[in-house]
Amino acid sequence: MTHIVHIEIDDRDLPPATPEIEQERRVAMFDILEGNTFKLPPRGDVIYPEGPYRLELAIRDKRLVFDIQTDDQHKAAEFHLSLTPFRQVVKDYWSICESYYDAVKNMPPSQIETIDMARRGIHNEGARILEERLNGKAIVDNDTARRLFTLMCVLHFGA
Repeated sequence: MTHIVHIEIDDRDLPPATPEIEQERRVAMFDILEGNTFKLPPRGDVIYPEGPYRLELAIRDKRLVFDIQTDDQHKAAEFHLSLTPFRQVVKDYWSICESYYDAVKNMPPSQIETIDMARRGIHNEGARILEERLNGKAIVDNDTARRLFTLMCVLHFGA
C-alpha cells in the first residue's frame, strides 16, 4: 500500500491564508487522500518501510521538507528540496491564479476558460519539475505531483 493516508501542512510561521489559498489547500489535500501513488524507493543500502504514509510538508531554511511517517507514526524518511528550481513557476502560477480568480468574478466563460487553460499549463510544468526533483526520493503519479505542487505553492506563498 504505497500511498499517502494523512497530510499535515506546517504553516505555523506563515501569514494567514486568503480564502482562495485556503480553498486550493483543501481541494489538493482532499484529492490526494482520495487517490494517490507515493512510494519510497530503496536508496543504496537503505530500504524504507512500506506505506501507507503520513506526510508533513513544511518550508524550512528555504527548502521544501517532506517528513514521512508510516501509518503507525514511525519515521520512514525525510528529505529536503531546494525551492530555487520552483521560484519562477510558483510566481507564474500565483500570477495566473490571481487572474483566474478575478476573471471568475468579472469575465465571460470564454475568457475564463482561456485563463484556466494557461493556469493548468503552468500547474503541469510545476508538477513536472516536482517529479524531477523527487526522482530517486519518492515515486509519485502525475495527479499526486500536481496536488503536491499545489500544496508546495500554498506553503511557498507565505514563505
